[in-house]
Amino acid sequence: MSSTLFANARLIDPETLQDGPGGLLVRDGRIAGRLDPGATTPADQVIDCAGACLAPGLIDLGVKIGEPGERHKESFRTAGRAAARGGVTTMITRPDTVPAIDNPETLEFVLRRAQADTPVNVLPMGTLTKGREGREMTEIGFLMDAGAVAFSDGDRVVENAKVFSRALTYARSLGALVIAHPQDPDLSRGASATSGKFASLRGLAGVSPMAERMGLDRDIALVEMTGARYHADQITTARALPALDRAKQNGFDVTAGVSIHHLTLNELDVADYRTFFKLKPPLRSEDDRQAVIEAVGSGLIDIICSMHTPQDAESKRLPFEEAASGAVGLETLLPAAMRLYHAGALSLPQLFRAMALNPARRLGLAAGRLADGAPADLVLFDPDKPFVMDRWALESKSKNTPFDLQRMQGRVMGTWLAGQEIYRSA
Repeated sequence: MSSTLFANARLIDPETLQDGPGGLLVRDGRIAGRLDPGATTPADQVIDCAGACLAPGLIDLGVKIGEPGERHKESFRTAGRAAARGGVTTMITRPDTVPAIDNPETLEFVLRRAQADTPVNVLPMGTLTKGREGREMTEIGFLMDAGAVAFSDGDRVVENAKVFSRALTYARSLGALVIAHPQDPDLSRGASATSGKFASLRGLAGVSPMAERMGLDRDIALVEMTGARYHADQITTARALPALDRAKQNGFDVTAGVSIHHLTLNELDVADYRTFFKLKPPLRSEDDRQAVIEAVGSGLIDIICSMHTPQDAESKRLPFEEAASGAVGLETLLPAAMRLYHAGALSLPQLFRAMALNPARRLGLAAGRLADGAPADLVLFDPDKPFVMDRWALESKSKNTPFDLQRMQGRVMGTWLAGQEIYRSA
């Protein structure tokens, strides 16, 4: 049994919400105990953290990989390196590939590619309906047997309520988690910005924040009817929060997430049609951003993710309304989250509760904690280290980050998976 002692660390515990000095002993790939500040114990290897933060590795729910079909945008090899460099130890990958992951054979291909080329854990989702077309549900049971951890049609809404309710009922019978994109499809179709003064001044087709609330209201009604396990991939507006709160107060098995981009950017960042800031859903008002941050702090919104969506230069180098939506985020998730920490909006334990502990809990994983016996999936980082983001230095194959050339803080110094080092900064 090999052992590693992480000494002189600042331990960030999302389970107890504690942030303080200490050490961490890892034995045979699992956490074997904590040490008081200054205490030592025999170990095969000792890593002096020099006061840097040691926390559970990030679990990123909703990562888009280009395999199969769009390997020119992102491969498992490049995404895996980006994840390790960003402190992400588990990627939950989306099924909106080409072709979609709607059968066990495609899912098994994805798992083989991930195992061969990726240093981090990869847990794939399967689609909820065949071809993500919203007409016929997939064989959820077979996909679960093949390794699917959740089911989603990505950013496509299952418009037919009868089809969606049947899929939810079937998922409930198997205990499967359904991840949906709450949005009214008619109101949001063709929109590229949030409606309001800014969209009008820029001449952009806008969608009302009410579209998100209307989509969530419908989904919650179907969850009440079916009793299914449900996760809203992104809640980005203040108007949707009361409906989410009521669903939780009523005891429904409902959770929600938000992307780091919607927590740290607003609609004004689009400026003069900067397509790297075109996301789905679109960036919201500053009031919405502040409301969503407060919801993360209170625990109403459970999960923060990168919503990593690589797009090649050709799909972004277009007029704003025609450009593809999405941004890469595996390497920027942690430093962008540090903006919230340095602004005093969220503490480090609160951030890691949303980026590690809660995703693990929702998916039934043992990771995301610093408790004895938990997998030693860890990230060591300096929350104060300043740098200028250079998109060309990213490991991701696509470089579409909205943080290009921005001053940021927070550098990953090392990442460990099951106690084994998978990244160390130079």
